[in-house]
Amino acid sequence: MRTFGLLGKNIDYSFSRNYFSDKFSNENIDAEYRNFDLSSIEKFTDVIKDNIISGLNVTIPYKEAIIPYLDHLDSNAEKIKAVNTIKFEKDGSLCGYNTDYWGFLESLKPHLEPHHSKALILGTGGASKGIAYALSLLEIDFKFVSRNPEEDQFSYHELDSKIIGSHSLIINCTPLGTYPDIESSPEIPFEFISEKHLIYDLIYNPSETKFMQLAAEKGAKTTNGLEMLKLQAEKAWSIWNS
Repeated sequence: MRTFGLLGKNIDYSFSRNYFSDKFSNENIDAEYRNFDLSSIEKFTDVIKDNIISGLNVTIPYKEAIIPYLDHLDSNAEKIKAVNTIKFEKDGSLCGYNTDYWGFLESLKPHLEPHHSKALILGTGGASKGIAYALSLLEIDFKFVSRNPEEDQFSYHELDSKIIGSHSLIINCTPLGTYPDIESSPEIPFEFISEKHLIYDLIYNPSETKFMQLAAEKGAKTTNGLEMLKLQAEKAWSIWNS
């Protein structure tokens, strides 16, 4: 039996474990999927020392912190500078990949309309890097929005009718609104949201977040991160088995 798993912190809620466990059962695959809930990234060395592993996913807060522990990165992960998939090569080396960008890109395409040419990315953590990379591939201009903005980024209190109105695609890459804290939401001026907006929340639990609800009330089209997760998981599976 092969062993796959997820690296993260406080990951009892894990989509990945349920998804892959169901996949293995439904497709009669002789494998198991485990959560490796680490209090610090330094514990990663114990995980690979104490277990025979065929592949790993990586989630918050270790998508960037894991990189120094890897032997090399594929070209996309190198550009994104965040990893959510680790392949254990036959020579014993560890290669980091990013399948988040692929899942996001492919799940976003069906919803895009010609006027979705400029985007706001809420949050600047590891997840946001894959989103930015996908938007670049789609030739969609974007700006980051942060509580502590750096150069060429917006702060939340800067967001006004002009900025919101000219950025018709808004992606939430923060954890605000994730179960059980379902009443939380990024603080943007929803009064400037319109039916021209596409609101994409990377959160999948709950299926409709407060962020999505508030935007939908203004006529915006909304979608959550479930399809992205499914697509990135299948991409990871193909990498592990290539």
